[in-house]
Parts: sequence; C-alpha cells; structure tokens
Amino acid sequence: MDASQGVQAQTLANVYLALDNDLEIVPVINKIDLPSADVSGTKSEIEDDIGIDCSDALEVSAKTGLGIDSLLEAIVKRIPAPKGDLKAPLAALVFDSKYDSYRGVVLSIRVKQGVVHLGDKIRLMNSKSDYEVTELGVFSPDAQRKDELIAGDVGYLTASIKDIHNARSGDTITSAEDPVKKPLKGYRPMKPMVYAGIYPTDNGKYDDLRDALEKLSLNDASLEFEPETSTALGFGFRVGFLGLLHMDVIQERLEREFDLKLIVTAPTVTYRILMSDDSYQDISNPSEIPDANLIKSFEEPIVNANIMTPEEYVGPVMELAQSKRGEFVTMEYLERNRVNIKYKIPLSEIIFDFFDRLKSSTKGYASLDYDFQGYQAADLKRIDILLNGDKIDALSFIAHKDFAENRARVVTGKLKQTIPRQNFEIAIQAAIGAKIISRTNIKAYRKDVTARIHTGDPDRRAKLLNKQKAGKARMKAVGKVEIPQEAFMSILKNGDDEQYNKGIS
Repeated sequence: MDASQGVQAQTLANVYLALDNDLEIVPVINKIDLPSADVSGTKSEIEDDIGIDCSDALEVSAKTGLGIDSLLEAIVKRIPAPKGDLKAPLAALVFDSKYDSYRGVVLSIRVKQGVVHLGDKIRLMNSKSDYEVTELGVFSPDAQRKDELIAGDVGYLTASIKDIHNARSGDTITSAEDPVKKPLKGYRPMKPMVYAGIYPTDNGKYDDLRDALEKLSLNDASLEFEPETSTALGFGFRVGFLGLLHMDVIQERLEREFDLKLIVTAPTVTYRILMSDDSYQDISNPSEIPDANLIKSFEEPIVNANIMTPEEYVGPVMELAQSKRGEFVTMEYLERNRVNIKYKIPLSEIIFDFFDRLKSSTKGYASLDYDFQGYQAADLKRIDILLNGDKIDALSFIAHKDFAENRARVVTGKLKQTIPRQNFEIAIQAAIGAKIISRTNIKAYRKDVTARIHTGDPDRRAKLLNKQKAGKARMKAVGKVEIPQEAFMSILKNGDDEQYNKGIS
C-alpha cells in the first residue's frame, strides 16, 4: 500500500483475489520516505477496509531501500514453503514460455509434484505430444543449469520443442511413462475485452506479422488473433486484448522486438446482436455489423466500476461518469476524506479516454477498478466514414444514437486535421446507412497555372484553369488517399472535444 494515498481500488481487487485462493497476506506500506506519508492512517485504513491486522505491517521505501531487508526476511518466514509429493507422478504447471531460435520453446514451470530429470521423456497434456528433456535450470537471478527439478521448484525446461502451438501457458507437463490421470487446474481462460485491427504498412510483411503474433501468443494466453482484410489497408489481423494497456504493450513489442511498422485501427469491444430470427451474433468489428433490417436489438457490455477518490473530487468524478453514460449505484465513505463511488458504465466508454480524464480531473489521486457484469440493451448505431464516396471500413465505429451526430462531426473534423492534403479535393463524410450525418472537405493544393501568362487574354486563362480542373478530376478518380496512423487514433480522442461534451450534456 502507498503510505500517502492509502488503499487503492486495484489493491482491494487483488487482495480479495488472494484471499479467495487462501494465500498468506503480508501487509507492506511503501513510500514512507515521502513528506506526505501517513503510516498510522494507512494501517487504520487497511484494518477497516480489508480487515487485516496491521500491527506487524512492514514499513519500507523501495526508493531508498529502507526496510527491504525486513521485507525479504518476512517473505521467507511468513509465507509457507511449497509442498509436494516427491514420489508421486510428475505434474508441473507451465506458467510462461518463450521461443528461442536455438533451443526451441523454453518453458517456465512450477513443479507441483514428482521429479523431472535431464533426459526424461515428458508429455504436454494439452497437445498430447512427447519430448525428451534437454535442459533444466532455475533463475537466481541468472539462469543456472540443474540436473533435476523437484516438487516446489520454479525453473525452466527445454525439450527441443519447435512447434510453438504445442506449448501454451497453463498446460501440464507429466511423465510420458507414468503420467498423471488429470491435468493441473491451470488458469481460468481470459476472454479478450477489446479488439483492434493490426496491419503492416508493407503488405509484404504480412507473414512476418503472423509469425510475430504467434510467438507473442505463446506466453500470453489472452492474446487472440484471426486474419482479416480491409479495402483501405490490405491484409492484416483482428486481434483481441484484455484492455488498452495490453494493446499498447503488444504493439510496442511487435515494433521493437520484430522490427515491424504497423497501422493499428481504433479499438472496439464485443457487441451482442439479436437477429430477426432470434439468433445471437457476437461482433467485434463494426464493419461486420449486418443491415439494420436484420437486427432486432443491440446489446453492449457493461462493467461495474469502483472509483476511489478524495472527497473534494467527487463532483468532477460523477460528472465524468455520467458523461460516459454511467448509471450511479452507490457511494461509500471509506474514511473522512476518501470516497468509493460505484457506477455501471458501458465498457466501450471505459476503454477509450476514461482513465486519462479521470486522472486529470482528480490530479492523479483517483483510482479505478472494474469487472465485467454482462450485456445490456442499448440503442446503438454503426457510423461509416467515407473518403470521396468510398467507405473506409477500418474507420467505422459504433456510437449511441443520442450522441451519433455529435461524435460524427467530431471525428470528421479530427480526420480533416490529420489526413494530409492531396493534389485533389477530399470529401470526408460520416453516414448511418445511406444517410449522411456529417461532412467536411480537405481542400486540394492549388498551383497557379496562370502565373506565366503575361497577357490579359481571358480565353487563354480560362483554358489553363479548365485543363487544371480536368486533371484534378482524373486525379480524384484514380488517386489514393493516404491515411496516417493518427487518423485511426483520432476516433479514440473524440471525447475530449468540447462539441462532443456539449452533445452529451
């Protein structure tokens, strides 16, 4: 816990998760070196909010190193040592993995029971494939080779696994000769909540992007992807993420580790559509939404949001939540000047700029935690963006009916600022079905073709201007509008626009 800010929303979410799994809790109060640190107040808050005795809570400063020795000693003494039957059949949990060009897949494992030796025949229970162990070791903190790993050990294992699809986090390793009957519990499957299209700027790098995503998904079970095609961007992938932070990390890794130049479309969530034949469809790409006459109703994901904030910022927080179509649930005072506000908010409003605006409106003191509640009916519309009459599927987005026109005006205005001028005029339109709800133009570059005329002959002047006009018309018919990355991201930032906020209020 932070000695100056106390218990945060994320702290509560994680400590309850640890308690549900019967884990030992060691309270640690960090940042005691800050002038604003209130150690005794933080201890009282922990005892009141979580119910954990803080009489022996550790007081540390990770910045200065104060109290770190006591913390490490407490981890050794107060957290139980792992248990496991050495004589039982081998069962080891794969909790991470990475691909090495020379050794194949390197598995990070936790041995739950039994022993694994160099040269043993092992089986990956999920893929039902057998291998021979070629290397074992632990990290301390650098890799140290071992001849065996026993129950309770955490280390790594290689077995010349070349197919990355055979080794996934959460799988169970057992002996091929004496296997266990049931695999370990593993992990609860993580369902992606946010989807975005990822395309290489060079279509020739499509296979490299696919290989990179496969290697990243090796140690990230929540990462999902499937091929998709865009008329504007070519071949790419529809990728599922846990949230915007997860998306940013994956994009950064693709660009840094695999030297790829990418275009990432604006993220969206998974909507549920009740069709006219009473069947349901899950849609994560706005361009895949069927015609309106085939849809009976739209449903969007809703989350329960817990926002902890100092009392003085309650007003701005509630104003922000309501502007994001939030439904007020309750408000609790955790202490004299700290409040926990609960809202039900559409996930589509959370994933964009909600967190940034929350931090800016509370000077960084508010914290946010949310969990998925379910789906709720909403009057939503798909808004298509057209450039010179051509629909750009990668720019389509979904908005609530009441805010559709305001959001469309904001997006077309932002696109006008981000798309560079061409030698021909570009018409930017936003449409719901066949109805145009917003339009703006990007003026063409104009060269003064009459500059070299030294006479005042109006016929010659008109002839040159008409020739230029015809050339621009041909250019517009065959020209391709280059869409920069900023254009896709502009859809994310429309909530900051004053005009959009007026439309909501």
